[in-house]
Amino acid sequence: MIVDENEFFRQAVFRICRNLDFEIALQECLIYLRSFMPADMFHLTIYDRGLKALKTIALATPNEAKRVNIIVPLDDEAVRIVENQELQDSFIINLDEVKPLTKAMLNVKGVWKEHSVMVMHLEVKGARPGNLILYAKGLNRFSEEHLRLCSMLNEPFVIALYNALRYDELNRLKDIMADDIKYLHQKLLRSPGAIIIGEDFGLKTVVEMVRGVAPLDSPVLLQGETGVGKEIIANAIHNLSQRKNGPFIRVNCGAIPETLIDSELFGHERGAFTGAINQKRGCFERAGGGTIFLDEIAELPLQAQVRMLRVLQEKKVVRVGGGKEIDVDIRIIAATHQDLQEMVNKKLFRADLRYRLNVFPITIPPLRDRKEDIPALVNYLVEKKSKEMLIPGPPKLASGAMNRLMAYDWPGNVRELENVVERALILNNGKPLSFEDIIRPDDPKEEGEMLIDTKEILPLDLVNAMHIHKALKATKGKIHGPNGAAKLLGINPSTLRHRMRKLHITCE
Repeated sequence: MIVDENEFFRQAVFRICRNLDFEIALQECLIYLRSFMPADMFHLTIYDRGLKALKTIALATPNEAKRVNIIVPLDDEAVRIVENQELQDSFIINLDEVKPLTKAMLNVKGVWKEHSVMVMHLEVKGARPGNLILYAKGLNRFSEEHLRLCSMLNEPFVIALYNALRYDELNRLKDIMADDIKYLHQKLLRSPGAIIIGEDFGLKTVVEMVRGVAPLDSPVLLQGETGVGKEIIANAIHNLSQRKNGPFIRVNCGAIPETLIDSELFGHERGAFTGAINQKRGCFERAGGGTIFLDEIAELPLQAQVRMLRVLQEKKVVRVGGGKEIDVDIRIIAATHQDLQEMVNKKLFRADLRYRLNVFPITIPPLRDRKEDIPALVNYLVEKKSKEMLIPGPPKLASGAMNRLMAYDWPGNVRELENVVERALILNNGKPLSFEDIIRPDDPKEEGEMLIDTKEILPLDLVNAMHIHKALKATKGKIHGPNGAAKLLGINPSTLRHRMRKLHITCE
């Protein structure tokens, strides 16, 4: 195919630069490129030096264009190569090739298992503000001619990216001002909209369940250890529901004295008891038209559980000292870190109330089981806490800091991580955050783990070789096909062959 390069460049630049929404520009350029080469998806990524990770900030397909925030941590070798700028300006990657950044790119949400990749490092005056990645379904789809054509668009893409980033910054500052004005001119009757960090990785299943149940009025029971973020998930359910414009009332059932529970939840009439000088609406009434979040529901006394059951069944409350039934239009979300079934067995929690609350249970995993979310959480918390503490600019992370955070088990979950970040910012004194004097292996569990006999730990290559030998023996040396070793191991046959060559394994 003969290409008029001047016309190609003019038409591509026209599509790249006519829209300040960079994701739309990517999509329009992608659609144009499809006339000259395979082109199924564009990703724009930037390298976050503080997180030591690739951050995908925009993606486009012929049918979709959107901003995203997908963070993929890099290993030490990839970090070294990126920070020393040892990569070519543009290059092509095939799925079965081993490149330093291939793993990270394959981990980005929405990428197909078998595809061809073309990477273009956007560069201006020695700086590399981002990477443009073009994907095509199938292997070996790109040629050197395709790479040459794309490389012609480096400068227009750089200009468009810088314009888009400046535009985003102006919008961000405008939003901050709008939020400040809103905060100063109204009382916060409900919790602010929650940001769920990890919805593309560790909390993906939880977020899918949240989106499924949010439009309904069914009760939801959130389960998980203390500090995993149950209130954030409850807030997300509320904000995604038809009740989002109504109040979101949070009640900590474990923080209310037993003598005041009825008054707090159901309200009281004037003169109902000593000190009741005025009529009071309870939390259920105040949540009318919205959502009530009953945190630590397991702490409710048994008598209060009986009255709670009636609210769930009939959506009616009676104030203390009153006789009139009051209808309440509410959605109930409950949360606990305890095993309610075990409490039922011990007769500490009513079985009928548990059944009513347990219509749609969601278990939120602890942070130690979703460590892939830690880089994004740290990034969010450093920015959030820096703003709260009036620090002019969020400090960067010191070398090795993220590894130190990833190695820790976080018994206090996200709440502990938030406290650690705040403590590090207080002690920062303008230096990169290292967490060296904050995260220490002084937990008894960790000390016990350090006493494990290291002689029992085999080298990783040896373990992999033994496992591959076992799979090959089970399949009688067959690698391909439904009964092959690759299928048994859950990897691509070409990947298995590469590992066999690396480990000096032959099919005998």
